[in-house]
Amino acid sequence: MNAFASRRRPSEPAPPTPPSQRGLSAVLSEHGAGIGAVVVIVAAAVMGWWGWARYADQVRASAGNILLPEKVEVIGVGPWVTIDLKSEALRDASLDNGLPLDDPELARRLARAFDIHPWVREVVRVKLDHPAAATVEVVCREPVAMISVPGGLLPIDAEGTLLPSNNFSPESAARYPKITGIRSGPRGAIGFTWGDPLVDQAAAVASVIGPEWERLHLVECRTREGAEGGDAWELIGEDGLVVLFGSAPGHERADEPTAAVKVARLRGLVGDDSATGSVDLTAPAPSDPPAVPTS
Repeated sequence: MNAFASRRRPSEPAPPTPPSQRGLSAVLSEHGAGIGAVVVIVAAAVMGWWGWARYADQVRASAGNILLPEKVEVIGVGPWVTIDLKSEALRDASLDNGLPLDDPELARRLARAFDIHPWVREVVRVKLDHPAAATVEVVCREPVAMISVPGGLLPIDAEGTLLPSNNFSPESAARYPKITGIRSGPRGAIGFTWGDPLVDQAAAVASVIGPEWERLHLVECRTREGAEGGDAWELIGEDGLVVLFGSAPGHERADEPTAAVKVARLRGLVGDDSATGSVDLTAPAPSDPPAVPTS
């Protein structure tokens, strides 16, 4: 036999078997660690979702995550507001049954609830805390007068805004200037302006008179037509004193003293037993400062 022919060629290695032909067990054996990690992550995510779906309401309902009315503090409420402003504001806005602290609109909803209350002129800020608590700072409207209407009195503030009348007893209402001669009724709801320029003037007169109302024992502020056809106001005392105040602040005639001068002269009547009959605050007095000429 030929020596060359008797030599065998070296055997070549067999090609690798495709994964599809190797079987699932082989793949798992080779990549078991990586697949196991993926399975653990997926299982954890599924369990986390399932757990939150099952217990989310309980977590939200825990004491530290639900804002209850008693945990809402309201600051800035004037001493003249005797009703429970907080309870009314939360009740009227349907926010008195507990609110989730994670509600992204919670601060805005609280601000809106107090902003629409007729006693609130402005909501300054809303502060949320955890455990569930809130602080709402407001500025309240302040009554300056009572408008006499058929059947009783209606309170207004310095801007002529109609205020809730259920805040006042007959005794407390009597401490405010009573405005008579207003023939119109409110054109808007409580918390909105009366809608009559004459009421705006009355509110301005009552605002500048302030504490002099009680000191002079005044009982009525009424309107009458002025000498030049404009609106004029006079103050009536319980002892028959009639004080011609004249035009409302900001509506003075060119030759008429300012509201500040009138009020200063009004203060001078306090304790003056000779101040009876009629007093005209619109007439210049020797003690009045000189008028500033207009160009």
